[in-house]
Amino acid sequence: MKYLFIFLKKQSFFFIFIFFESIALLLFFNHNNFQQSKVINTTNVISGSVNRLFSSVRDYFHLKEANEQLNRENARLYGLLQQSTVFPYSLMNVKDTTFSFIPARVISNTTRGRNNFIMIDKGRLDGVEKEMGLISPKGITGIVVEVSDHYATAMSLLHKDSKISARLKRNGQMVNVSWDGKDYRIGLVEDIPTHIIPLPGDTVLTSGYSFVFPANMMIGTIGENIFEGGNLHKAELVFSTDFNNLLHVIVTKNNAIPELDSLDMNNRYE
Repeated sequence: MKYLFIFLKKQSFFFIFIFFESIALLLFFNHNNFQQSKVINTTNVISGSVNRLFSSVRDYFHLKEANEQLNRENARLYGLLQQSTVFPYSLMNVKDTTFSFIPARVISNTTRGRNNFIMIDKGRLDGVEKEMGLISPKGITGIVVEVSDHYATAMSLLHKDSKISARLKRNGQMVNVSWDGKDYRIGLVEDIPTHIIPLPGDTVLTSGYSFVFPANMMIGTIGENIFEGGNLHKAELVFSTDFNNLLHVIVTKNNAIPELDSLDMNNRYE
């Protein structure tokens, strides 16, 4: 304390100068509208820049939370869509309340092998079971094949055993979708009757005949290459989902599976 008083005594003229200078500046700006507006504008610019910087930093650290919130909202909207829209190609051909949806985050995903898998952070305790579907905001992505309490693994559409029942939106023609293992962006539309000529850009949707995915879910569009030959044609499919950039997905849960199992129907997962 003694040294503090000594310091203040030595610097007393400096502090007195600062005090009177502050009063002078205050009187000057309070009685000069032009200078006052300049100070206010400068202060606003500085404070605005600082606030924007802190806001950007805060938003960056909240991106994960925001993405998960958006995924939960997507799952809720999918459920509302199923309840409010008539799906003419769906299994029931009525307002489809069969499916519910579980949001999940992708924690592992492969695209370079012949048999690719997607791991998510939801499992048995979250209601996820084998043979449920996975969809992204842009289209379907896979089918769950293994489940633990907190995690699940899905067979990606990028798998040699993946085969999805689909249809061409333009004419309703039933087809199948598979992957030839060459390019993660490109699939294959198979079993196209010879009298059906698909056109580049034609939309390919889920058929509704699978109990894994609701009807009319996006799969992709017909590419430039059409392969003719034999009794059935094939066509290149451009996947709507970017499998190399999967962050969040939604699990499709068919609530009618127990009843459908009791009917022992064949090939319900194709």
